[in-house]
Amino acid sequence: MTDSGAGDAKLLQYLNEAYGKEKQLETALQAHISMTTRASYKKRLQQHLKETKGHARAVERQIKRHGGSTGSLAASAQEAANRAAAFAQGPLHAVRGTGEQERLLRNARTEYQDEAEEIAGYTAIEALAETLGDDETAKLARSIRRDEEQMARFLERLIPTLTKAVAREEIPASERQTNGRRGNRSRNGRKKRSRAGS
Repeated sequence: MTDSGAGDAKLLQYLNEAYGKEKQLETALQAHISMTTRASYKKRLQQHLKETKGHARAVERQIKRHGGSTGSLAASAQEAANRAAAFAQGPLHAVRGTGEQERLLRNARTEYQDEAEEIAGYTAIEALAETLGDDETAKLARSIRRDEEQMARFLERLIPTLTKAVAREEIPASERQTNGRRGNRSRNGRKKRSRAGS
């Protein structure tokens, strides 16, 4: 049986990791919002940025409740590293891809990966908190996880739409499927010839 000191230390570790990720995502979301041209996508990113800031504040309160501090040397170093990573990625995200739609798609894929990481982190926090009998932290982790799952579902629906936009922007119509058919070409890429009398 582990003592409560070891349990609290492990929970603080997980909470600090979650806090650092939330702060990193604040920076990344701000960068993605500035380059997003689709109104519905931009609106959802802005909404999620507000959620992300709220998550960071709530996690910070839990850290303090457990006697930890986000201003500790280790936590500050982790947060600084996460923010530096987000700042470094911002300019790269602005130029990645061959066109606007490709850039949006790549950002959405990155955001989807980030959501998966957060879902895993909050699932671990919830399970650990339940193991330690910390209902308040478990409830918070469950609530935040649900927000992250909603954002992941939004992105999961958006990615095919953005992919089709990339196809329209970058692939000639003759190479794209329309109504279950691929342009006016056969499988080997040659134009089909109509047969007279058939």
